[in-house]
Amino acid sequence: MEIINVSTKKRNEFIDISSKLKEIVKKSQSKQGICLLSCAHTTAALTINENADPAVCEDIINYLNQLVPAGKGYRHREGNSDSHIKSSLLGPTLELIIENNEIVLGTWQGIYFCEFDGPRERKVYVKIIEKQNRG
Repeated sequence: MEIINVSTKKRNEFIDISSKLKEIVKKSQSKQGICLLSCAHTTAALTINENADPAVCEDIINYLNQLVPAGKGYRHREGNSDSHIKSSLLGPTLELIIENNEIVLGTWQGIYFCEFDGPRERKVYVKIIEKQNRG
């Protein structure tokens, strides 16, 4: 297992972790398999989306903030229920296909760590499961 350390700077922020993840996959020398990602935080998430135009991530954050605004009378005492809800909407895990020692992604896709309660120091756990050849 590998760990990607992420330092967030804002309360709500998407950080592209694609290049770090690609390095981990290359280092693994896995020809075929699955790459599992897990964000072990209840106020953060992972997603795959466009990485060509940063406005896409800004639009997603803005929409999530409208959909689940901060300070709307939530009962959770810490005052970050909106962060927990956003995390649950996007989810804490991703599964990616590895083929020829590379992650299979579309032309415009990137892998993002999604911060909803920053700034903080965060971790993304990476597990590569290599396909075993039989015979």
